[in-house]
Amino acid sequence: MTSPIVVMGVSGSGKSTVGAALAQRLRVPFADADDFHPPANIAKMTAGHALDDDDRYPWLEAIGEWLARHRDGGVMGCSALKRTYRDQMRRHCAEVEFLHLVGSPDVIGRRQASRPGHFMPASLLASQFETLEPLEADERGFAIEVDRDIDAIIETYVTARKTPTTEQENR
Repeated sequence: MTSPIVVMGVSGSGKSTVGAALAQRLRVPFADADDFHPPANIAKMTAGHALDDDDRYPWLEAIGEWLARHRDGGVMGCSALKRTYRDQMRRHCAEVEFLHLVGSPDVIGRRQASRPGHFMPASLLASQFETLEPLEADERGFAIEVDRDIDAIIETYVTARKTPTTEQENR
Protein backbone atom coordinates (compact mmCIF):
# COMPACT_ATOMS: atom_id res chain seq x y z
CA MET A 1 0.00 0.00 0.00
CA THR A 2 0.93 3.66 -0.15
CA SER A 3 1.01 6.37 2.48
CA PRO A 4 -1.54 9.18 2.25
CA ILE A 5 -0.66 12.09 -0.02
CA VAL A 6 -1.56 15.75 0.32
CA VAL A 7 -1.57 17.63 -2.98
CA MET A 8 -0.70 21.15 -1.83
CA GLY A 9 -0.32 24.63 -3.26
CA VAL A 10 -1.98 28.02 -3.52
CA SER A 11 -5.57 28.39 -4.67
CA GLY A 12 -5.79 27.74 -8.41
CA SER A 13 -2.70 25.51 -8.61
CA GLY A 14 -4.77 22.44 -9.48
CA LYS A 15 -4.92 20.61 -6.14
CA SER A 16 -8.42 19.22 -6.67
CA THR A 17 -7.96 18.28 -10.32
CA VAL A 18 -4.52 16.72 -9.88
CA GLY A 19 -5.50 15.14 -6.56
CA ALA A 20 -8.60 13.45 -7.99
CA ALA A 21 -6.66 12.18 -11.01
CA LEU A 22 -3.81 10.93 -8.80
CA ALA A 23 -6.25 9.13 -6.49
CA GLN A 24 -7.84 7.48 -9.50
CA ARG A 25 -4.42 6.42 -10.82
CA LEU A 26 -3.46 4.97 -7.40
CA ARG A 27 -6.97 3.57 -6.81
CA VAL A 28 -7.36 5.22 -3.44
CA PRO A 29 -9.98 7.63 -2.02
CA PHE A 30 -9.80 11.36 -2.73
CA ALA A 31 -11.00 14.20 -0.51
CA ASP A 32 -10.94 17.94 -1.09
CA ALA A 33 -9.98 20.03 1.94
CA ASP A 34 -12.45 22.70 0.84
CA ASP A 35 -15.20 20.28 1.89
CA PHE A 36 -13.82 20.28 5.45
CA HIS A 37 -14.19 24.05 5.99
CA PRO A 38 -16.85 25.06 8.49
CA PRO A 39 -19.49 27.49 7.11
CA ALA A 40 -17.91 30.43 8.97
CA ASN A 41 -14.62 29.95 7.08
CA ILE A 42 -16.40 29.84 3.72
CA ALA A 43 -18.36 32.98 4.56
CA LYS A 44 -15.17 34.77 5.59
CA MET A 45 -13.34 33.82 2.36
CA THR A 46 -16.38 34.63 0.19
CA ALA A 47 -16.39 38.11 1.75
CA GLY A 48 -12.78 38.51 0.58
CA HIS A 49 -11.08 38.04 3.95
CA ALA A 50 -8.16 35.70 4.48
CA LEU A 51 -8.45 33.03 7.15
CA ASP A 52 -6.20 33.30 10.19
CA ASP A 53 -4.56 30.43 12.02
CA ASP A 54 -7.38 30.26 14.58
CA ASP A 55 -9.85 29.75 11.70
CA ARG A 56 -7.65 27.06 10.18
CA TYR A 57 -6.94 25.02 13.33
CA PRO A 58 -10.19 22.95 13.47
CA TRP A 59 -10.13 22.61 9.69
CA LEU A 60 -6.58 21.18 9.78
CA GLU A 61 -7.56 18.87 12.64
CA ALA A 62 -10.37 17.41 10.52
CA ILE A 63 -7.98 16.94 7.59
CA GLY A 64 -5.40 15.28 9.85
CA GLU A 65 -8.06 12.91 11.17
CA TRP A 66 -9.04 11.98 7.58
CA LEU A 67 -5.38 11.28 6.76
CA ALA A 68 -5.05 9.10 9.86
CA ARG A 69 -8.08 7.06 8.73
CA HIS A 70 -6.41 6.58 5.32
CA ARG A 71 -2.93 5.49 6.37
CA ASP A 72 -3.03 2.74 3.75
CA GLY A 73 -3.67 5.21 0.94
CA GLY A 74 -5.67 8.30 0.16
CA VAL A 75 -5.19 11.65 -1.53
CA MET A 76 -6.22 14.99 -0.02
CA GLY A 77 -6.21 18.24 -1.96
CA CYS A 78 -5.25 20.91 0.59
CA SER A 79 -3.37 24.22 0.42
CA ALA A 80 -1.04 23.27 3.35
CA LEU A 81 0.72 26.58 2.82
CA LYS A 82 2.69 26.75 6.08
CA ARG A 83 5.07 24.29 7.67
CA THR A 84 3.05 24.53 10.90
CA TYR A 85 -0.08 23.40 9.02
CA ARG A 86 1.78 20.41 7.57
CA ASP A 87 3.19 19.65 11.04
CA GLN A 88 -0.36 19.67 12.42
CA MET A 89 -1.39 17.09 9.81
CA ARG A 90 1.71 14.99 10.54
CA ARG A 91 0.75 14.86 14.23
CA HIS A 92 -2.22 12.78 13.09
CA CYS A 93 -0.40 10.84 10.36
CA ALA A 94 3.41 10.96 10.43
CA GLU A 95 3.77 9.07 7.15
CA VAL A 96 1.88 11.63 5.02
CA GLU A 97 3.66 12.75 1.86
CA PHE A 98 3.21 16.08 0.06
CA LEU A 99 3.00 16.89 -3.64
CA HIS A 100 3.54 20.65 -3.93
CA LEU A 101 2.10 22.07 -7.15
CA VAL A 102 4.32 25.04 -7.98
CA GLY A 103 3.60 27.89 -10.38
CA SER A 104 4.32 31.58 -10.80
CA PRO A 105 1.70 34.13 -9.73
CA ASP A 106 0.96 34.81 -13.42
CA VAL A 107 0.35 31.13 -14.24
CA ILE A 108 -1.77 30.58 -11.12
CA GLY A 109 -3.67 33.84 -11.66
CA ARG A 110 -4.69 32.75 -15.17
CA ARG A 111 -5.81 29.35 -13.85
CA GLN A 112 -7.76 30.94 -11.01
CA ALA A 113 -9.50 33.37 -13.37
CA SER A 114 -10.95 30.41 -15.26
CA ARG A 115 -12.78 29.13 -12.15
CA PRO A 116 -16.06 31.04 -11.93
CA GLY A 117 -18.08 30.57 -8.78
CA HIS A 118 -15.22 29.29 -6.58
CA PHE A 119 -15.43 30.76 -3.06
CA MET A 120 -11.77 31.86 -2.99
CA PRO A 121 -11.67 35.20 -4.83
CA ALA A 122 -8.66 35.98 -7.00
CA SER A 123 -7.99 39.01 -4.81
CA LEU A 124 -6.68 36.68 -2.08
CA LEU A 125 -4.07 35.07 -4.35
CA ALA A 126 -1.32 37.51 -3.31
CA SER A 127 -1.90 36.66 0.37
CA GLN A 128 -1.60 32.96 -0.47
CA PHE A 129 1.81 33.50 -2.10
CA GLU A 130 2.91 35.62 0.88
CA THR A 131 1.88 32.83 3.26
CA LEU A 132 3.36 29.94 1.24
CA GLU A 133 6.30 28.15 2.84
CA PRO A 134 7.70 25.59 0.37
CA LEU A 135 8.52 22.08 1.51
CA GLU A 136 11.70 21.87 3.54
CA ALA A 137 14.42 19.25 3.10
CA ASP A 138 13.16 17.19 6.07
CA GLU A 139 9.58 16.98 4.75
CA ARG A 140 8.50 13.96 2.71
CA GLY A 141 7.42 15.16 -0.68
CA PHE A 142 8.06 16.63 -4.09
CA ALA A 143 7.54 19.97 -5.80
CA ILE A 144 6.34 19.81 -9.40
CA GLU A 145 5.65 22.70 -11.79
CA VAL A 146 2.02 23.05 -12.90
CA ASP A 147 2.80 24.42 -16.36
CA ARG A 148 2.12 21.03 -18.00
CA ASP A 149 -0.87 18.77 -18.43
CA ILE A 150 -2.32 16.71 -15.58
CA ASP A 151 -1.06 13.38 -16.93
CA ALA A 152 2.50 14.72 -17.10
CA ILE A 153 2.29 16.04 -13.52
CA ILE A 154 1.04 12.69 -12.24
CA GLU A 155 3.59 10.70 -14.23
CA THR A 156 6.41 12.91 -12.92
CA TYR A 157 5.19 12.42 -9.36
CA VAL A 158 4.69 8.64 -9.62
CA THR A 159 8.15 8.26 -11.18
CA ALA A 160 9.75 10.50 -8.52
CA ARG A 161 8.16 8.44 -5.72
CA LYS A 162 9.81 5.31 -7.13
CA THR A 163 13.23 6.98 -7.33
CA PRO A 164 14.40 8.15 -3.87
CA THR A 165 17.31 10.22 -5.25
CA THR A 166 14.88 12.26 -7.33
CA GLU A 167 13.26 13.71 -4.21
CA GLN A 168 15.87 16.40 -3.69
CA GLU A 169 15.93 17.26 -7.42
CA ASN A 170 12.22 18.12 -7.38
CA ARG A 171 12.26 20.52 -4.44
